[in-house]
Amino acid sequence: MTNKNRHRFLAVSAALGVAVALPFALAAGGKTRAELNEYAVVSGPMTLPYVPRRGYADGPYGQVHFRDTGEGQPVILLAQAPMSSRQFTNVYELLHRRGFRAIGIDAPGFGESDPTPFVPTVQDWALVVPAVLDHLGIAQADVVGHHTGALIATEVSLQFPDRVRRLVLNGPAPKAPDFDRVAGKSKEARSVNFVYEHDGSHLAKSFMVRYRMYGEGADPETITRYIVEKFQGYAPFWTGHHGSSMYDHGPALKKVTHPTLFLVNTGDIIYDGVQLARKIRPDFAYVELEGGGQADIVDQMPEEWADAVAAFLKR
Repeated sequence: MTNKNRHRFLAVSAALGVAVALPFALAAGGKTRAELNEYAVVSGPMTLPYVPRRGYADGPYGQVHFRDTGEGQPVILLAQAPMSSRQFTNVYELLHRRGFRAIGIDAPGFGESDPTPFVPTVQDWALVVPAVLDHLGIAQADVVGHHTGALIATEVSLQFPDRVRRLVLNGPAPKAPDFDRVAGKSKEARSVNFVYEHDGSHLAKSFMVRYRMYGEGADPETITRYIVEKFQGYAPFWTGHHGSSMYDHGPALKKVTHPTLFLVNTGDIIYDGVQLARKIRPDFAYVELEGGGQADIVDQMPEEWADAVAAFLKR
C-alpha cells in the first residue's frame, strides 16, 4: 500500500468507525477513536472527498502550489479566477479513474501560490505551468482550462508549444466585434474599488452573487467554498478579472496549432463567446453540455464533464 493510499484508508476507516491493525487506531478497551467520539456517533460517518497530494514548485514569482493525483496520462487543470485548483475537487478522482494524472495548478496570487510583484496578465500566469512540469519531471502534458483557465491554457500552448499535447478550452472568450469596452471597464472598476465592510456584509453580498450564478441546485456549503477561495489569495481578487478582461482571446486562438476541444454548457455566462470562438476556429472539436449555471459546470455535471474531457484527450 502506498503512503497516499494508506493515508486515505486510515482516514476513511476512522470516519466509519472501522478498526484497523495499527496501534494508534485503537483507544481504551479496544475501541476505535471514532467509536469513543460521541459526536461521531451522533453525526454518523463523514463523507470524505478525494484529496490529491499537494506540493510546491519554484516558479518565476516564488512558490507555485499544485494538486497531483500521481499516476496516469498527465493533464494540467487551470481554474477560473479568482478560484484555485480546488475548483476541480469533484473531478480529480473521476479523471484519475479514467487513466489521467490530474494536476491542478493555482495561478500566481490565487489559492496558495505566491503572487506576482505587479498586476499580472494572462501571459504572466502561463509562465508557472512549465515550472510545475519541470518539478514533476513531465516533458509534455495535456492542458485543460476553465474560463480564465482557458485563456491561460491557450497562452501556455503559444509560449511553450513543445510542452503541450492537446488543449481543452472550457469557455473560450474572444471579444465580440461590438464589445463594449466602457461597460467592461466599469465592471472591472467595481471589482478594483470593492469595499470591505466593517460588519462583514460584503461577504454576504459576494455569496449571493455566486449563489445566483450557480443557478438551480445551489448548495450553500459549496458557494461558501467559492467565496473563501475568492478572498484567500495573496493577490487582490480583482487582478483575476483584470487579467482576463485585458486578454483578447480571438487573435490568440488563430495562432493555436495543437488539437483543441471547445467545451461549454448551455447555461454558461459566456456561451455566446464560445460560439464566436467556433467561428474563428471551426476546425476545433466541440462539445456542448445541456444545462448548468453560469460558471460552475465542473461541480454541477462532474461525470459528464470528465467524460467529455477524457474522450477528447484519449484520441
